[in-house]
Amino acid sequence: MNTGEIIAKLRNKNKISQSALANDLHIGQSTLAMYEKNKRKPNLEMLSAIADYFNVTTDYLLGRPEKKKEKQNVELTDDDIIMTYQGKELSDEDREIIKRLMNGK
Repeated sequence: MNTGEIIAKLRNKNKISQSALANDLHIGQSTLAMYEKNKRKPNLEMLSAIADYFNVTTDYLLGRPEKKKEKQNVELTDDDIIMTYQGKELSDEDREIIKRLMNGK
């Protein structure tokens, strides 16, 4: 599904006319119709406004699947903490902060 189809689907699902949505977004009805027909693409500012209006993400409007968040891995050793986040090892400073938090300091 493309961006225009997604916008039209959201508008119809929420029972909002093209003219009402265009008015709320401060654009012309013909502009919105062109978005929905994929004859024009909304710029980033408009894409964000549409996402906010329907309480969805811009990724959703772009038809992008949601990526699963990677889990944080913590490995404790005798005297140190090796910590990675999204597969990357944290800096010494970040590990010190974690150590202090774990020790309640």
